[in-house]
Amino acid sequence: MTSSIEPHEGEQQDEALSGRLNWLRAGVLGANDGIVSVAGIVAGVAGATTDRKEILIAGIAGLVAGALSMAAGEYVSVSTQRDSERAMIRKEKHELRELPEEELEELTQIYQSKGLRRELAAQVAEELTAHDALAAHAEVELGIDPDELTNPWEAAGASFLSFTVGALIPLIAILLPTPDLRVPICFVAVALALVITGAVSARLGEAPARPAVIRNVLGGMLAMAITYGVGTLVGTAV
Repeated sequence: MTSSIEPHEGEQQDEALSGRLNWLRAGVLGANDGIVSVAGIVAGVAGATTDRKEILIAGIAGLVAGALSMAAGEYVSVSTQRDSERAMIRKEKHELRELPEEELEELTQIYQSKGLRRELAAQVAEELTAHDALAAHAEVELGIDPDELTNPWEAAGASFLSFTVGALIPLIAILLPTPDLRVPICFVAVALALVITGAVSARLGEAPARPAVIRNVLGGMLAMAITYGVGTLVGTAV
């Protein structure tokens, strides 16, 4: 005989997996931003000068500024979302305390709209309310798990780390070779990195990999080519 709690546990596992995939996807996109942003900076500077120190300074400045900007933006965004979720949860707690019958009827109607018979919907609503009224209403009405609100510090840290890891690829690739090979090797390293991030992000989103990879690589190469051209013109003019 199958336990009645198994479907609910399965839903929780699916939600947890979905959450991890969203974090992983965000990490891949953050790394992609780091690759393209710093690749553009170091390519532009390399077009203007062959001085390794100047390229290093520009690359590190771009890495730190970009990583901090990503982290700050993610912190503000997630903090705002978390504040909104907390406000909705406070409102839901108030309604459950002051209007329990109306809230029970609302939950029943929600399950009816999902295809359950009135009697079964009422039974489900009553049992879930008896078990954990806030969790039942927050999940169905708001799409929020009161115990699993996103941590803005974790989001900021993940963005900072993923951007930094991505940014190190073009920075290392352009600093290690001799001056005549710096730009070509950097282009190749960035292209390979963008192939990987494009393929991974497409796989996580269950989308075709080839179009995503092509867009990713062409966009990155175009950004590098333009900044390298601008750097060459500026270096020649100066």
